[in-house]
Amino acid sequence: MAAKKKSRSSIKRQRFIKHFFTYLYMVVLAVIIIYPLLITMLTAFKNSDVVAFTLSFKGPWTLANFTSLFTDTLYGTWYWNTLAISIMTTIVQVAVVTLAGYTYSRYNFVGKKWSLTFFLVVQMVPTMAALTAFYVLGMLLNGLDHYWFLTLIYIGGGIPMNAWLMKGYFDTVPYDFDESAKLDGAGNFTIFWKIVMPLVKPMIAVQALWAFMGPFGDYMLARYLLREENHLTVAVGLQEFISDPKDQQVALFAAGAILVALPICALFFYLQRYFVTGLTAGGAKG
Repeated sequence: MAAKKKSRSSIKRQRFIKHFFTYLYMVVLAVIIIYPLLITMLTAFKNSDVVAFTLSFKGPWTLANFTSLFTDTLYGTWYWNTLAISIMTTIVQVAVVTLAGYTYSRYNFVGKKWSLTFFLVVQMVPTMAALTAFYVLGMLLNGLDHYWFLTLIYIGGGIPMNAWLMKGYFDTVPYDFDESAKLDGAGNFTIFWKIVMPLVKPMIAVQALWAFMGPFGDYMLARYLLREENHLTVAVGLQEFISDPKDQQVALFAAGAILVALPICALFFYLQRYFVTGLTAGGAKG
């Protein structure tokens, strides 16, 4: 009996320690994430004469910064530029990645293994290392300062790794479904569109969110390939507010950063019911 009580006590103690450090980690992580967000939100509603990001709840509060973004700056233009690029990137990239993942999962063809390996090798090359190549290619194609060229780079950059993830998710769909449909007379497109596609919606939702977020968060490529001020994306445009050490428009920067999060949050909440299964199952059979 004493041994059993000691064993139970040891198990409870281990469970307590495990839960304690788990919740401690979650609290620390929440503070790390929430702290800068709270500072940004508070600064966005302060007077425009704020010179630094500070965690202060003292007033006065104002919406003038949000109004000023669209009346006194080119923020509205930058915002719509980025939104258009993000939407186009999402549509094309998700379509290409979905078709590529299905093809690699369901068909055997010459070069299948080597092309998948090539995708991994390409993904290992950092964007910084390819900036010069992108710039030279832009000059050759007359694509500098054009949205179509930047959009193509975003699309191409997202295909290699995402095709692997999409293939992994397609692999989780039993091939028996395809064979049963073929016995019923269904063609390849019907099998793909009506049988397999509904089962891979979780990963498609994940791919859509990643593709949509990319242009909003990217600075280096847009800064390097876009020139005219009214052609900039929102990430590059916001940097203009704080690039001058003698005239940093901190409040405008904070207000603009909050508005950037709105379409991303809206898409996230719309697609969130798919995310858990999409992220976990996609890496299971990569």
